[in-house]
Amino acid sequence: MSVLTDDTLPAGPRSIRDEMIVFAAMAALLAAVPLTGIYPFFVMQALCFALLACAFNLLIGYGGLLSFGHAMFLGSAGYFTAHALKVWGVSPELGILIGTVGAAGIGVITGVVAIRRQGIYFSMITLALSQLLYFIYLQTPFTHGEDGIQGIPQGYLFGIFNLAKPTVLYYVILVGFLGGFLLIFRTINSPFGEVLKAIRENEPRAISLGYKTDQYKLLAYILSGTLAGFAGSLKVFVAQNASLTDVHWTMSGEIVLMTLVGGLGTVFGPVVGAFVIIAMQQYLAGFGQWVTVIQGVIFVVCVLTFRRGVVGEIAHYFRRSL
Repeated sequence: MSVLTDDTLPAGPRSIRDEMIVFAAMAALLAAVPLTGIYPFFVMQALCFALLACAFNLLIGYGGLLSFGHAMFLGSAGYFTAHALKVWGVSPELGILIGTVGAAGIGVITGVVAIRRQGIYFSMITLALSQLLYFIYLQTPFTHGEDGIQGIPQGYLFGIFNLAKPTVLYYVILVGFLGGFLLIFRTINSPFGEVLKAIRENEPRAISLGYKTDQYKLLAYILSGTLAGFAGSLKVFVAQNASLTDVHWTMSGEIVLMTLVGGLGTVFGPVVGAFVIIAMQQYLAGFGQWVTVIQGVIFVVCVLTFRRGVVGEIAHYFRRSL
């Protein structure tokens, strides 16, 4: 699958330096949020979804693999972490580890099945696997069905940081997001990332050069699913619940929407897209079901007029100006 992106050539030192400057500015702005009076719950939720969208972008934007099943990593990790915290009484860091490792395991199992197909067949298999897990979680006792797992204790991270305090929890979520973002950034600017881009642009040529493309795509799929699971584990501490909403196929659709609105195949696009979509859901909640209609209109407008997404169009404008 070919995607519209300006990352067809390896990023030069200047480009990487510029991106690191933008990252530093983004980190500084986010670190100052508690001082501005902005509702922290909204920003924490947006950060979790931003990391999720970045993980998804790693797979489609740089690997050319469109997954319609990323909600299964988000929701599964949320259930695993929530159950471990509430029933087993583990510490927060161990709960996050259990959720993330669980998502990685699901990535391995589903990846071995899905990666054998390409294009729309890959997308449909991931959707089918995600829906299969949705119905399993609907019937499995430990998820409590449609009620979900409620009242999850936040506890003390490493026995020191009280996650029940909003400011402490915010900075923990921020550190988790920045760490995941840097891991993705390092991956796409590594030799592994360059091979992924080559596979995205022309897989037969990559095969002719001796690369085992299926192995590269499988590793990208597992890494993407693991980071999506990490985002799901962090989200449990923000929402203090784990429900079927995070596993449903509509959540996978929202992930795709966030990535496309922000800019497919761009480093910061998914972050912007996640904040835009979460802000719409937060501040347009009074419109009820019309929020979905508004999101659909924005999606259509972006596809027709801003095909590179918000960040993609801005980056393209500056490239043309230089």
